[in-house]
Amino acid sequence: MNQTLSPAPPALDYLGRLEVHVAAPVEVGHTHAGQRRVIPITGGTFAGPRGQGQILAAGADFQLLRTPSEAFLDARYVVAMEDGARLFVTNAAYRTGAVEDIQALVRGEAVPPERIYFRCAPHFEVADTDESAWGWLSTSIVIGSGQREPDRVIIDLWVVR
Repeated sequence: MNQTLSPAPPALDYLGRLEVHVAAPVEVGHTHAGQRRVIPITGGTFAGPRGQGQILAAGADFQLLRTPSEAFLDARYVVAMEDGARLFVTNAAYRTGAVEDIQALVRGEAVPPERIYFRCAPHFEVADTDESAWGWLSTSIVIGSGQREPDRVIIDLWVVR
């Protein structure tokens, strides 16, 4: 009898927390792909063991609500780190929950985070300079777990080792 052993999962290192401030959504409307909306990003913060930064008011979350209970998110924004580095973030996410909870989020209402499955995989672009201590992020896999508040999105991030 052959037994297949499961390999050990990769280790995770905590990268930090993003608090992304958002404005009222811009409703595009129903398209052939689903309900399209754009959420302007107005600022925010990043804080983690390796440093801190400010999220610039230079981005948006391009959302596609495919069904009444699921959304695909494509957020793009810039984090200005305290050491002068600028990180361009492209964050692909999936969010789902009960229909009534997702509808409450869409209306800008608070929903307890444990009732929403919200996971993401951000990719970072960092300027190629000798001074940047963040270049390693460009070649790392990062995963995150998020929650939506009425005026912000909170995302905890981990680097996959």
